[in-house]
Amino acid sequence: MTLAYKGIEIHYNTLGKGAPLVFLHGFLENSTMWNEIVSYFSNTYTCITIDLLGHGKTDCIGYIHRMEDMAEAVKAVLDTIKIDNPIFIGHSMGGYVSLAYLDLFPKNVSGLVLLNSTSLPDSQEKKINRSRAIDIVKKNPDAYTSMAIANLFAEENRLTYSSQIEAIKNEASKTPLQGIISALEGMKIRKDHTSILLEFKKPKVIFAGEKDPVLSYQQNLNESKQCKTDLISFDGGHMSYIENHDEFIKALLHFLKYT
Repeated sequence: MTLAYKGIEIHYNTLGKGAPLVFLHGFLENSTMWNEIVSYFSNTYTCITIDLLGHGKTDCIGYIHRMEDMAEAVKAVLDTIKIDNPIFIGHSMGGYVSLAYLDLFPKNVSGLVLLNSTSLPDSQEKKINRSRAIDIVKKNPDAYTSMAIANLFAEENRLTYSSQIEAIKNEASKTPLQGIISALEGMKIRKDHTSILLEFKKPKVIFAGEKDPVLSYQQNLNESKQCKTDLISFDGGHMSYIENHDEFIKALLHFLKYT
Protein backbone atom coordinates (compact mmCIF):
# COMPACT_ATOMS: atom_id res chain seq x y z
CA MET A 1 0.00 0.00 0.00
CA THR A 2 1.11 3.57 -0.56
CA LEU A 3 0.41 6.98 0.92
CA ALA A 4 1.04 10.26 -0.89
CA TYR A 5 3.18 12.38 1.44
CA LYS A 6 5.10 15.61 0.76
CA GLY A 7 5.54 14.84 -2.92
CA ILE A 8 6.57 11.20 -2.48
CA GLU A 9 4.87 7.88 -1.75
CA ILE A 10 5.37 6.08 1.53
CA HIS A 11 5.10 2.30 1.18
CA TYR A 12 3.65 0.24 4.00
CA ASN A 13 1.85 -3.03 4.70
CA THR A 14 -0.65 -4.29 7.25
CA LEU A 15 -1.28 -7.90 8.19
CA GLY A 16 -3.54 -9.54 10.73
CA LYS A 17 -6.14 -8.37 13.22
CA GLY A 18 -5.99 -7.25 16.81
CA ALA A 19 -4.01 -4.73 18.85
CA PRO A 20 -1.58 -2.82 16.60
CA LEU A 21 2.15 -3.45 16.42
CA VAL A 22 4.33 -1.10 14.38
CA PHE A 23 7.59 -2.66 13.17
CA LEU A 24 10.25 -0.13 12.11
CA HIS A 25 13.37 -1.31 10.30
CA GLY A 26 16.94 -0.13 10.74
CA PHE A 27 19.44 1.75 8.59
CA LEU A 28 20.01 0.13 5.17
CA GLU A 29 17.09 -2.22 5.87
CA ASN A 30 13.49 -1.93 4.75
CA SER A 31 10.12 -3.33 5.71
CA THR A 32 10.87 -6.70 4.08
CA MET A 33 13.14 -7.54 7.05
CA TRP A 34 9.96 -8.21 9.04
CA ASN A 35 8.25 -10.53 6.52
CA GLU A 36 9.07 -13.72 8.38
CA ILE A 37 8.87 -12.18 11.85
CA VAL A 38 5.30 -10.87 11.56
CA SER A 39 4.01 -14.38 10.75
CA TYR A 40 4.41 -15.18 14.46
CA PHE A 41 2.21 -12.26 15.49
CA SER A 42 -0.39 -11.63 12.78
CA ASN A 43 -2.88 -14.15 14.16
CA THR A 44 -3.23 -12.05 17.30
CA TYR A 45 -2.12 -8.56 16.30
CA THR A 46 -2.42 -6.07 13.48
CA CYS A 47 1.15 -5.82 12.20
CA ILE A 48 2.16 -2.64 10.38
CA THR A 49 5.47 -2.46 8.54
CA ILE A 50 6.68 0.75 6.89
CA ASP A 51 9.50 1.69 4.53
CA LEU A 52 11.05 4.68 6.30
CA LEU A 53 12.12 7.77 4.36
CA GLY A 54 14.81 7.01 1.78
CA HIS A 55 14.58 3.25 2.33
CA GLY A 56 12.86 0.42 0.48
CA LYS A 57 10.24 1.82 -1.87
CA THR A 58 9.86 5.13 -0.02
CA ASP A 59 11.72 8.06 -1.57
CA CYS A 60 13.59 10.92 0.10
CA ILE A 61 12.13 14.27 1.11
CA GLY A 62 15.40 16.09 1.85
CA TYR A 63 19.17 16.00 2.23
CA ILE A 64 18.78 15.24 5.94
CA HIS A 65 16.12 12.94 7.34
CA ARG A 66 15.89 13.78 11.02
CA MET A 67 14.45 11.05 13.18
CA GLU A 68 11.54 13.44 13.74
CA ASP A 69 10.97 13.64 9.97
CA MET A 70 10.74 9.87 9.83
CA ALA A 71 8.44 9.78 12.88
CA GLU A 72 6.09 12.31 11.30
CA ALA A 73 5.94 10.15 8.16
CA VAL A 74 5.05 7.15 10.33
CA LYS A 75 2.33 9.21 12.03
CA ALA A 76 0.88 10.09 8.61
CA VAL A 77 0.61 6.39 7.77
CA LEU A 78 -0.97 5.48 11.10
CA ASP A 79 -3.47 8.35 10.84
CA THR A 80 -4.42 7.20 7.35
CA ILE A 81 -5.14 3.63 8.46
CA LYS A 82 -6.70 4.88 11.72
CA ILE A 83 -4.21 3.22 14.06
CA ASP A 84 -3.83 4.77 17.50
CA ASN A 85 -1.70 3.82 20.51
CA PRO A 86 0.33 1.02 18.92
CA ILE A 87 3.27 -0.81 20.42
CA PHE A 88 6.46 0.08 18.56
CA ILE A 89 9.16 -2.48 17.78
CA GLY A 90 12.14 -0.58 16.36
CA HIS A 91 15.36 -2.17 15.15
CA SER A 92 18.44 0.05 15.47
CA MET A 93 17.53 3.24 13.56
CA GLY A 94 13.90 2.14 13.82
CA GLY A 95 14.31 2.43 17.58
CA TYR A 96 15.57 5.99 17.17
CA VAL A 97 12.49 6.77 15.09
CA SER A 98 10.24 5.12 17.68
CA LEU A 99 11.72 7.33 20.40
CA ALA A 100 11.29 10.43 18.24
CA TYR A 101 7.66 9.40 17.74
CA LEU A 102 7.25 8.98 21.50
CA ASP A 103 8.76 12.45 22.01
CA LEU A 104 6.44 14.04 19.45
CA PHE A 105 3.28 12.06 20.23
CA PRO A 106 3.62 10.80 23.82
CA LYS A 107 -0.08 9.98 24.18
CA ASN A 108 -0.07 7.79 21.07
CA VAL A 109 2.27 4.98 22.17
CA SER A 110 1.20 2.04 24.35
CA GLY A 111 4.50 0.14 24.45
CA LEU A 112 8.07 0.25 23.21
CA VAL A 113 10.64 -2.36 22.19
CA LEU A 114 14.13 -1.09 21.40
CA LEU A 115 15.75 -3.89 19.42
CA ASN A 116 19.53 -3.41 19.21
CA SER A 117 18.92 0.28 19.70
CA THR A 118 19.45 3.06 22.24
CA SER A 119 17.96 6.28 23.57
CA LEU A 120 21.42 7.84 23.76
CA PRO A 121 22.68 10.25 21.09
CA ASP A 122 25.79 9.70 19.00
CA SER A 123 29.08 10.25 20.80
CA GLN A 124 31.50 12.70 19.24
CA GLU A 125 33.51 9.75 17.91
CA LYS A 126 30.39 8.21 16.36
CA LYS A 127 29.51 11.52 14.71
CA ILE A 128 32.98 11.68 13.16
CA ASN A 129 32.58 8.09 11.94
CA ARG A 130 29.23 8.91 10.35
CA SER A 131 30.79 11.85 8.50
CA ARG A 132 33.53 9.53 7.26
CA ALA A 133 30.88 7.02 6.19
CA ILE A 134 29.14 9.74 4.16
CA ASP A 135 32.42 10.49 2.34
CA ILE A 136 32.94 6.77 1.64
CA VAL A 137 29.41 6.10 0.44
CA LYS A 138 29.57 9.02 -1.99
CA LYS A 139 32.57 7.38 -3.64
CA ASN A 140 31.50 3.73 -3.54
CA PRO A 141 28.02 3.03 -2.15
CA ASP A 142 28.06 -0.70 -2.98
CA ALA A 143 31.32 -1.31 -1.14
CA TYR A 144 30.07 0.70 1.82
CA THR A 145 26.77 -1.16 2.16
CA SER A 146 28.46 -4.54 1.77
CA MET A 147 30.96 -3.77 4.52
CA ALA A 148 28.38 -2.14 6.79
CA ILE A 149 25.98 -5.11 6.70
CA ALA A 150 28.61 -7.76 7.46
CA ASN A 151 29.86 -5.67 10.38
CA LEU A 152 26.43 -5.80 12.06
CA PHE A 153 26.84 -9.47 12.95
CA ALA A 154 28.99 -10.83 15.76
CA GLU A 155 32.29 -11.86 14.19
CA GLU A 156 31.84 -15.56 14.96
CA ASN A 157 28.39 -15.54 13.33
CA ARG A 158 29.34 -14.09 9.95
CA LEU A 159 30.09 -17.44 8.33
CA THR A 160 27.07 -19.15 9.90
CA TYR A 161 24.71 -16.50 8.56
CA SER A 162 26.50 -15.86 5.27
CA SER A 163 23.37 -16.51 3.19
CA GLN A 164 21.29 -14.12 5.31
CA ILE A 165 24.06 -11.53 5.09
CA GLU A 166 24.04 -11.77 1.30
CA ALA A 167 20.25 -11.38 1.23
CA ILE A 168 20.43 -8.29 3.44
CA LYS A 169 23.23 -6.87 1.28
CA ASN A 170 20.99 -7.36 -1.74
CA GLU A 171 18.16 -5.40 -0.10
CA ALA A 172 20.60 -2.74 1.15
CA SER A 173 21.95 -2.25 -2.37
CA LYS A 174 18.48 -1.02 -3.38
CA THR A 175 18.74 1.88 -0.92
CA PRO A 176 19.31 5.06 -2.97
CA LEU A 177 22.51 7.01 -2.36
CA GLN A 178 20.58 9.99 -1.03
CA GLY A 179 18.59 7.75 1.30
CA ILE A 180 21.83 6.48 2.84
CA ILE A 181 23.27 9.97 3.24
CA SER A 182 20.05 11.48 4.58
CA ALA A 183 19.78 8.78 7.25
CA LEU A 184 23.43 9.07 8.28
CA GLU A 185 23.03 12.83 8.61
CA GLY A 186 19.82 12.39 10.60
CA MET A 187 21.24 9.80 12.99
CA LYS A 188 24.31 11.97 13.55
CA ILE A 189 22.21 14.86 14.91
CA ARG A 190 19.55 12.88 16.76
CA LYS A 191 18.50 14.01 20.23
CA ASP A 192 19.28 12.47 23.58
CA HIS A 193 16.05 10.62 24.39
CA THR A 194 17.08 9.07 27.71
CA SER A 195 14.69 11.36 29.62
CA ILE A 196 11.87 10.41 27.23
CA LEU A 197 12.53 6.71 27.84
CA LEU A 198 12.76 7.24 31.60
CA GLU A 199 9.49 9.16 31.75
CA PHE A 200 7.59 6.63 29.63
CA LYS A 201 5.64 4.62 32.19
CA LYS A 202 4.03 2.08 29.87
CA PRO A 203 5.64 -1.29 29.01
CA LYS A 204 9.14 -0.88 27.59
CA VAL A 205 12.14 -3.13 27.03
CA ILE A 206 15.59 -3.09 25.46
CA PHE A 207 16.72 -6.18 23.54
CA ALA A 208 20.52 -6.11 23.42
CA GLY A 209 23.23 -8.25 21.85
CA GLU A 210 26.10 -9.04 24.20
CA LYS A 211 28.51 -9.06 21.24
CA ASP A 212 26.97 -6.15 19.33
CA PRO A 213 29.75 -4.59 17.18
CA VAL A 214 27.73 -1.38 16.74
CA LEU A 215 26.28 -0.62 20.17
CA SER A 216 28.11 -1.11 23.45
CA TYR A 217 26.39 -3.81 25.50
CA GLN A 218 27.69 -2.21 28.69
CA GLN A 219 26.15 1.08 27.54
CA ASN A 220 22.81 -0.70 27.06
CA LEU A 221 23.08 -2.15 30.56
CA ASN A 222 23.75 1.27 32.08
CA GLU A 223 20.97 2.80 30.01
CA SER A 224 18.44 0.21 31.18
CA LYS A 225 19.21 1.08 34.80
CA GLN A 226 19.24 4.83 34.20
CA CYS A 227 15.95 4.74 32.29
CA LYS A 228 14.30 2.10 34.49
CA THR A 229 13.74 -0.10 31.44
CA ASP A 230 13.90 -3.89 31.38
CA LEU A 231 16.74 -5.39 29.36
CA ILE A 232 16.80 -8.78 27.64
CA SER A 233 20.25 -10.03 26.59
CA PHE A 234 21.06 -12.20 23.60
CA ASP A 235 24.33 -13.98 22.85
CA GLY A 236 24.89 -12.34 19.50
CA GLY A 237 25.50 -9.12 17.61
CA HIS A 238 23.40 -6.28 16.25
CA MET A 239 21.01 -8.55 14.34
CA SER A 240 19.28 -10.34 17.21
CA TYR A 241 16.21 -11.14 15.12
CA ILE A 242 18.47 -13.33 12.96
CA GLU A 243 21.37 -14.34 15.21
CA ASN A 244 19.05 -15.22 18.10
CA HIS A 245 15.86 -15.75 16.14
CA ASP A 246 14.02 -18.22 18.39
CA GLU A 247 14.97 -16.46 21.62
CA PHE A 248 13.93 -13.12 20.12
CA ILE A 249 10.50 -14.41 19.07
CA LYS A 250 9.96 -15.98 22.48
CA ALA A 251 11.03 -12.82 24.33
CA LEU A 252 8.85 -10.57 22.18
CA LEU A 253 5.81 -12.83 22.60
CA HIS A 254 6.38 -12.81 26.36
CA PHE A 255 6.68 -9.02 26.44
CA LEU A 256 3.50 -8.56 24.41
CA LYS A 257 1.60 -11.02 26.57
CA TYR A 258 2.00 -8.73 29.57
CA THR A 259 1.36 -5.36 27.89
